Amino acid sequence: MLETVLVLNVIWFAMAFNVFSIRNKIFAKVLVPREHRQTPVFDVLAESGRFLGGFNFAFALLNILLLINLDVFPSDAQRSILLWVIAVAHGSQFVFNVPVAIQNRRGEGVWQVKGLMLFIFVTDFIMMVLNLAMAVSYIY
Repeated sequence: MLETVLVLNVIWFAMAFNVFSIRNKIFAKVLVPREHRQTPVFDVLAESGRFLGGFNFAFALLNILLLINLDVFPSDAQRSILLWVIAVAHGSQFVFNVPVAIQNRRGEGVWQVKGLMLFIFVTDFIMMVLNLAMAVSYIY
């Protein structure tokens, strides 16, 4: 089961790296309404996505290295700690979207949590829960 969660982590973080760093204009288009895409802020946001992509790349690499070197972390406590950190990485991406989603319900919000953003929002939550469940399973 651990290997499955690590593979899912690799896929998710690699996809985020692709969208934020390589296809950063797509990331910006998801967040910026069409009528505001000709402003300088659009380009700033698109370029800042590369920064987010770097973090996602690092987490993808971490999960790849864990997959091919699990014997380096043989104890349950070691694996639990690593999974907690990965869960926080997913969770931080989910948690900071919660206020925006709540604002959306009131007809507000700086971006819409729907379509692709809703998919990202839900998937980050699911990945957080999977990693937390695995982390807890190593404790007990």
